[in-house]
Amino acid sequence: MPPRTCSAPLLLLLLSACATMDPSPGEVEAPSPRLAHLQRAALYPWTDDGQCVVREASNEWPILAERCFHALDRDRVRFRDVTKRCAVAYADAAAPAVVALCIFAAPEIVVGAVVVVGAVVVAAAIQEGINAYQRHASRERAKLRTQPTPAEEPLANQTPKPKGSPTGDIFPVPDSNPRRPECEAIPVPRASKDDPHNECADKFPPNRYPGMDVSVGGIRFDALQVGVRVLWEIKTHQFDKYNSFVQRMEIDKELKQIQRERAIATACGYDFVIGVSTQAHKDALLAKAPLLNIVVTGCPR
Repeated sequence: MPPRTCSAPLLLLLLSACATMDPSPGEVEAPSPRLAHLQRAALYPWTDDGQCVVREASNEWPILAERCFHALDRDRVRFRDVTKRCAVAYADAAAPAVVALCIFAAPEIVVGAVVVVGAVVVAAAIQEGINAYQRHASRERAKLRTQPTPAEEPLANQTPKPKGSPTGDIFPVPDSNPRRPECEAIPVPRASKDDPHNECADKFPPNRYPGMDVSVGGIRFDALQVGVRVLWEIKTHQFDKYNSFVQRMEIDKELKQIQRERAIATACGYDFVIGVSTQAHKDALLAKAPLLNIVVTGCPR
């Protein structure tokens, strides 16, 4: 199919309609992250005809964005940090491209953050990827209508599939420049059940694995930042409301945790950042450990 030229909003509407057409009566289809990523990538111009996007589309969007950012036609794209998160997180960044990647790799689409100059030509590889997915989905729906449903295999007997495979995303993709095996960043379920804390950890750095902690060297971190090797520890409790005695006890406890996390991060070649909600919390930590890298996130409680 030849490439088509259309505006971004209209393109997204057409792609969404194509993805949901002709479902079986009463059938509820599971959402496809791969198709959603192809649709999102179709809104942007690519210098490699979309080959990298198609190759990485089974990963989370932040990973796809990081690995394919080099192929984005940045001469035709403008980045605006409308949330101001990236400007704070990358205050010491040497290159504007780092902030641009942070904006582009955000898990959610932020209106006005990424603006394409001129009309969008859907890359042929991306269009073919969407078409191939739809053909596959149609065949699968036909099979479901004509074949009996097989007995489901017990979970205990199922073999985990490698991340990025067509049938499962259990194992994480290792970093493109892996170091010691124990230093591989592995997404794990959240240890915290505190929703405001977890939301801050996902959106502020932003987190490469939204909804997940990251284990490095046996230590859990709240986030692995998109685009760079930076591990984050996020603090969102209401430190300013504690009395002076409780504040001193809290700082001593936090510094013991931070010391362990920072040692592992440094040994494994990662930078380490602590995110706190208020300036008072940052000042209290720096008074005891002035060399820490601390960012005020402003995340509310």
